[in-house]
Amino acid sequence: MQLLTGLLITPLCGSILIAFLPAGRDRLYRNIALITSVLAMLMSFYVLGMFDTQATGLQFTEHMKWNPRLGVAYDVGIDGISLSMIVLASVLCFIAILASSNITDKPKGYYLLMLLLETAMLGVFMAQDWVLFYVFWELTLIPLFFLIDRWGGKQRHGAALNFVLYTFGGSVFLLVAMLVLFDNLPAHSFSMRYMAGAAGSLSDHKQMLIFLGFLIGFGVKMPIFPIHGWLPVAHVEAPSPVSILLSGILLKMGAYGLLRAAEMLPNAVMQMQTTLMVLALISLVYGGLLAWRQTDMKKMIAYSSVSHMGVVLLGIATLNITGFSGAVMQMVAHGLVAGAMFLLIGLLYERTQTRDIRDFSSLARTMPRFAFFTIFAFIAAVAMPGTAGFIAELHILIGGFEEWGWLIIALSLGIMISAAYAIRTVGRLFTGPSRDDMKHVTDLRGSEMLAAGLLTAGIILLGVFPAFILQYITPSVDSLSQLFS
Repeated sequence: MQLLTGLLITPLCGSILIAFLPAGRDRLYRNIALITSVLAMLMSFYVLGMFDTQATGLQFTEHMKWNPRLGVAYDVGIDGISLSMIVLASVLCFIAILASSNITDKPKGYYLLMLLLETAMLGVFMAQDWVLFYVFWELTLIPLFFLIDRWGGKQRHGAALNFVLYTFGGSVFLLVAMLVLFDNLPAHSFSMRYMAGAAGSLSDHKQMLIFLGFLIGFGVKMPIFPIHGWLPVAHVEAPSPVSILLSGILLKMGAYGLLRAAEMLPNAVMQMQTTLMVLALISLVYGGLLAWRQTDMKKMIAYSSVSHMGVVLLGIATLNITGFSGAVMQMVAHGLVAGAMFLLIGLLYERTQTRDIRDFSSLARTMPRFAFFTIFAFIAAVAMPGTAGFIAELHILIGGFEEWGWLIIALSLGIMISAAYAIRTVGRLFTGPSRDDMKHVTDLRGSEMLAAGLLTAGIILLGVFPAFILQYITPSVDSLSQLFS
């Protein structure tokens, strides 16, 4: 068995093992899920260590034909962009399972679905065949629907249905775009490498229509304005560990897919560059303004994700190496920051049964450890120097200035809006008079400190030593940017 396949089936094996265990072994289900997620995370670190940072092409490739007549194959491989997403996914899956200690209702199904979701997400980032990519893409819907519908909040049924309808609707456009592209190429193969090489023979008009299908399909998942409606509802109703994966990984799947589509249809992307830039700026400012208005902290973080993914789209729209580097860096940075924020707000909700910022005051006295990690998470969300987000947004700012000049100043407006709601939230949570109903709220425990500490360490590491991640992604984004030069 080769390395990527081993990593891919590790969480799948864990979910199968849990499925065959007898009922009533709640502690065992959690332990197996934790061990499996740790193994997957360690394997992703091993792949990181074995990765050749000087190579520009795919590495650790595996190929096995499934149906030669239809041009479908089990084809996996990674480059620097997909490697960063795989490591992020494995880390956040471990954090999410570690933070799931409060799941006491049917934990067998919960942990089984969490591991199945991890398998699907890893498969999306490994796939080098569009049919295989689509299978894993759609596979994420099944565990997420049940995780939200069964373990979510009071409005969980509507939120789960809304999420599936939005995402499945976007997937229809994605599937149609794939099939039209397949039908217009002579070799009739779904190989990403073949399609990327052969799609240039299509007329600009056909490329544009096909790319629009990809943009809608991936834009729903990112999400970008105006096809973001599922996100706030799903985040509010989903269990907090599931929200970590929704915001930390699922949104990045959309941005990752858009990068792959841009690599395949560069002429269409160049024609739509201005449109992508406008959509990015609207998402950036619109998401920030809506986040500013919220009093429910999970909804606030959800809308802030729309804003942050607008920053990613802006980096992609620059079509230069600096902007692409910033986009990928922002995907990683936002995954860590959003994961930390959903983790901490979820832990606070478990203790107080409220997420309304108006119900809190002076928590720094009773929860000093929680206050430290939460304040840092909000600082990181504003992209302060020394955090991963600063490096990402600086790259996008420079790349955008190279492309559009002073128009990129709109990015600064989005950052100022983020700072406004971050300062407001920190002020309401940790300052002011003490409240009697908050004096006995317990601070973070050991496992919770471990989860928050890992995410904080990642944010600082990539902010202080950005060369560590840039060495992996630079060859891949350089190769991508050359298509638009």
